[in-house]
Amino acid sequence: MNKIFKNILMVSFALSTLTACDKQLDIEPKVSIDELAALNTSKDVQVTLVGAYDGISDVNVLGGGSQYIKELIVDDRDVVFGGTFTTLDEIWRKTIAPTNGDITNLWMDSYNAINRVNNVLSALEKVDQAERASVEGQARFIRGILYFDLVNLYGKFWGDGNNATNLAVPLVLTPTRGITSVDSKERASVAQIYAQVLDDLTKAEQLLPESLTNTGFATKNAASAILSRVYLAQGNYALARDAANRVIASGVQQLAPSFSEAFNDATNGSELIFRIIVTDQDGTNDLNTFYASTRNQGRGDIRVQAKHLALYSAEDTRGQFFEELNRNMYTLKFADRYGDLPIVRIAEMYLTRAECNLRLGTTVGAAPLTDVNLIRARAGANILSSVALADILKERRLEFAFEGINYLDVKRNKQAVGSLVYNSNALVLPVPQREIDTNKSLKQNDGY
Repeated sequence: MNKIFKNILMVSFALSTLTACDKQLDIEPKVSIDELAALNTSKDVQVTLVGAYDGISDVNVLGGGSQYIKELIVDDRDVVFGGTFTTLDEIWRKTIAPTNGDITNLWMDSYNAINRVNNVLSALEKVDQAERASVEGQARFIRGILYFDLVNLYGKFWGDGNNATNLAVPLVLTPTRGITSVDSKERASVAQIYAQVLDDLTKAEQLLPESLTNTGFATKNAASAILSRVYLAQGNYALARDAANRVIASGVQQLAPSFSEAFNDATNGSELIFRIIVTDQDGTNDLNTFYASTRNQGRGDIRVQAKHLALYSAEDTRGQFFEELNRNMYTLKFADRYGDLPIVRIAEMYLTRAECNLRLGTTVGAAPLTDVNLIRARAGANILSSVALADILKERRLEFAFEGINYLDVKRNKQAVGSLVYNSNALVLPVPQREIDTNKSLKQNDGY
């Protein structure tokens, strides 16, 4: 399948756009070619799958938007947003309007990608038998990771009240090929979205191969790693631990030799379990756009503050992975304009396993202290003689700063954000006004 993917990558965008109703062709009719012709062969379906990967790499989704929205909304003056984009300033200040373009684009582009996935899954019988399992696994992985983002951003967090009645986002599992009243779906519950996420990712883990030549596509470990993240968000520590341990025990990924090398495309090959590929021909690293200094082709809008820098001990190289320009500090994680975006790294699996083992009083795979010290040793930080939950949570904060993970850690650990409690309405994105205007079945979140 990888060979086919490589051969069709350059033409995938046009065809997948036609089959998935991309906003760039947002004209009537929504589908301008016959649906059956668009998904008539195995190659057609695989082209559309590549289009789904292109969809999640969009700057408003996993190409950066999802990550910096999550980081900014739970930021407590670790950074200052100093740019001119009022939409991002609203998010950072927790004064988000339902008309905010960034939260609207995140919703729209996520559902565009989901629609491409649904097109793929609707035509699996057209896929060559030898490729069918992998194609289905890839599609389910994409849909699972997208709905996991959507449920956590636009709905109350897992366990904040009744998961069965708290509203999340519409659950769309079939292709949308023309807008009718049938497509005006209500918001599904948090429990329903989580159930679908777990179903998709569990099946993806079963279907996906252990390795692929093309590093831009999901593998079994990618599904396991995101499953671990989902279970951790639910507080299901045994399953989160076991999923993380499966990734570590597979031996497929290894920690990069140094922390800085984990963010260098030439050296991070074994560190990244799943990434968004960016090249000078395709894709944009939108974390570079906002987090990097102008010296590194960024806008320099997100400036790291002394409060964050003070978290690192003097010998910790993670605290040195910053640069100063014009009296402002910037992270070097995204200094490469064409660097791939890390979505999940093997370091996360070690710290997840450590946290879950500590909470459960178990030592599956390794003792918590061993796993934490492995990460600290890689960073040149002092080795701990004992470890408590607070140590592990701080380690996660230092290791994954600005990568979009802090949002989940704040919410699941019920941490305040400044004067706001973890479940404040201001820390949940509003349903975009555009969606409410066009779909009268949607109910707005409280506080908006």
